[in-house]
Amino acid sequence: MAKMKALGCFLLITLLFSSFVSTFALINVKALASFTVQSPFQSLPENGDLPKDFEDKGEVKYTFENKRLKTAYIALQAWKKAIYSDPQNFTGNWDGPDVCAYNGVFCAPALDGSHMTVVAGIDLNHGDIAGYLPVELGLLSDIALLHINSNRFCGVVPKSFSKLRLLHELDISNNRFVGPFPKSVLSIPDLKYLDIRFNDFEGELPSELFDMKLDALFLNNNRFSSSIPETLGNSTASIILFANNKFSGCIPSSIGKMSNLQEVIFLNNDLSGCLPPGLGFLGNVSVMDISETIS
Repeated sequence: MAKMKALGCFLLITLLFSSFVSTFALINVKALASFTVQSPFQSLPENGDLPKDFEDKGEVKYTFENKRLKTAYIALQAWKKAIYSDPQNFTGNWDGPDVCAYNGVFCAPALDGSHMTVVAGIDLNHGDIAGYLPVELGLLSDIALLHINSNRFCGVVPKSFSKLRLLHELDISNNRFVGPFPKSVLSIPDLKYLDIRFNDFEGELPSELFDMKLDALFLNNNRFSSSIPETLGNSTASIILFANNKFSGCIPSSIGKMSNLQEVIFLNNDLSGCLPPGLGFLGNVSVMDISETIS
């Protein structure tokens, strides 16, 4: 009987102790939560513009070689939070202040002569990563290259991409982006290579697209419709792919002014009418495909 009383007393003490530990842990969690600093990302408009004072908001616990690396850290951490599947653990080491050591991130001296080290490029090609592009990516004002093809990024391209003033190459092909043509890229002055093929973009092409000083433009395998703008003749591109969309109307007669053009593919659209006489002036063209497109 004495042993049974002792055992009962032991169990009672154990239960009381467990209850105390649970209560103490709950109090601690609540206390810690009350001291958590709100993330500077939480109040941002999704896929909108960056506030002018955004870089000065919030606290970052690390020190950095320069302010631009700190800004890149903020952008990359926001992007990591916008990723909900990374089967190859591509962004697994995106922690800590050494952003130049992050997988897929490349650093180089700044182009403005300041001798600062900056994030100059990002390449996440073939990562099978699922997520979206947060507005904070507009903070990466030093990048010249952004390649994220063959992933599962979705949603729309943020308006803040217009702030990527040094970007030369943008490849977002083979993802799940939707909506109209991402007009934010029209404001990137030095863009030379634009690849948005194999997505679900739709609607009309903006006429300003062909006023950009592009070398290569890949629009194929989307759901673009309406006619191809007459400004096509202003394009400096050597290669343009329109294939597998829903373009209608005629091939613009201005195409004859494209002196740099070497390859153009209109395959599988709903274009109509006769071929414009200007095609005869394209002396540098080596590849032209209008099959399954002219009715």
